[in-house]
Amino acid sequence: MQSLRGIVMAASWNFMRVVHYSKTVLSQEVQIGRITSFGHAWSSTITSSFAAKTPTSNTVELLGKAYSRDDYSNVTEKILSKVGKNLHNQRSHPLWLIKERIKNHFYKQYIGRFGTPLFSVYDDLSPVVTVEQNFDRLLIPQDHPSRRKGENYYMNQTHMLRAHTSAHQWDLMHSGLDAFLVVGDVYRRDTIDSSHYPIFHQMEGVRLFSNHELFSNIKDGESLQLFEQGHRTAHKQEMHTMEAVRLVEFSLKQVLTKLVTHLFGDGLEIRWVDCYFPFTHPSFEMEINFQGEWMEVLGCGVMEQQLVNSAGAEEKIGWAFGLGLERLAMILYDIPDIRLFWSEDERFLKQFSVPHIEQKVHFQPLSKYPPLINDISFWLPSEKYSENDFYDLVRTIGGDLVEKVVLIDEFSHPNFALIQGESSFF
Repeated sequence: MQSLRGIVMAASWNFMRVVHYSKTVLSQEVQIGRITSFGHAWSSTITSSFAAKTPTSNTVELLGKAYSRDDYSNVTEKILSKVGKNLHNQRSHPLWLIKERIKNHFYKQYIGRFGTPLFSVYDDLSPVVTVEQNFDRLLIPQDHPSRRKGENYYMNQTHMLRAHTSAHQWDLMHSGLDAFLVVGDVYRRDTIDSSHYPIFHQMEGVRLFSNHELFSNIKDGESLQLFEQGHRTAHKQEMHTMEAVRLVEFSLKQVLTKLVTHLFGDGLEIRWVDCYFPFTHPSFEMEINFQGEWMEVLGCGVMEQQLVNSAGAEEKIGWAFGLGLERLAMILYDIPDIRLFWSEDERFLKQFSVPHIEQKVHFQPLSKYPPLINDISFWLPSEKYSENDFYDLVRTIGGDLVEKVVLIDEFSHPNFALIQGESSFF
């Protein structure tokens, strides 16, 4: 038996379960089995005017294209309805503000040879990518947990909704670009709470260097090389020289330090934490000390040369970084819940309609009504069950009203190969 506790929210949310409500949303009724407020109820069916389902036809149609369904198809209609919203391109939306601030910073800080911005920006690439783009080209192993159906939204066995903007790295490098930013919505099946949502927005940055570009300003740089036949260590890849790696790492950290200083202000305390990504080595996470608390804000590293080579840039070395726009916006604007970014309430959106993108904004809560808490329990099959299956079901029925789902108990019946689950919503 599994017990999950969930919280149905009405309009605005806060961390620590401090809830604000809007009367306009409270009129909607959501019935899940026989749920009773502040109590437990046993149920084996779901009755609702909504349906938690994936498309039932033989194809999934999205953005003008049809994708044949197969055993891998698991994208729900709720998720499909969000594709194409492109919150990061909606003027005066908080995600648009963050994107524009970062883009403007890169345009001003990094100028190319002809006086034009060094970095090109791509913010309208299709979120439907191939499995090869999302995983294989990024050197993600076949048995890596990130490939699982329980973690992703698959159109079918060959196509999926991108799980990260890194899915476009290879194609853009293959086209001949060596400095670019990619912004877009990404999709991952996830838990239900105030800091997780199955759709969020990322920005990817890539910079490649030729031998001349990297060493031209270094004394005796003409004698230095990008590559060697060496050994992989914790600090470098086997084909990179230590001099090249140190300069690429210095460039990467300098660029990102300037960026977060631009966003958060001078005097920001920053630290770098070693980590692992399949497509970079060495890899780092940047943490900032904001209002007395250390927070991870992005991941980055020296690009795996095998990836760079396969894209046709064999004579270059580079770095890449990825950051979450919601993460930055929640910190900068004090937005307490990630689902607020999908709000169409004018009281929310008007707060970010500012005359200048650099103007400071502090989110003001919309209303203050208490939550409703309900517990439910149900039988579940012992095989082929993922908790994310249940989260998708809840999201389809309750939408963004469900603040949190928490497992509170589990029990295996001694006489039946079944798992019984109990969940609560408020």
